[in-house]
Amino acid sequence: MDRDTVDSSMIASVGYDTSSGTIEVEFRSSGQVWQYYDVPESTYNDLRAAGSLGKAFNAMIKTHYREARVG
Repeated sequence: MDRDTVDSSMIASVGYDTSSGTIEVEFRSSGQVWQYYDVPESTYNDLRAAGSLGKAFNAMIKTHYREARVG
């Protein structure tokens, strides 16, 4: 999945696959890549528009969707 580099102290890059509703997040501190499944596109858009990606991720994505470490 293609990811875009973002300006965040917590997240290095983020991407979204519209066909599966999967968000992929690369974390800055560990370099780990995680996928979050069945996420509505509107939620991804809200994440990208947030003033703080880290805070938005914790509030909207983390613990709300199935996840798996992929890298």
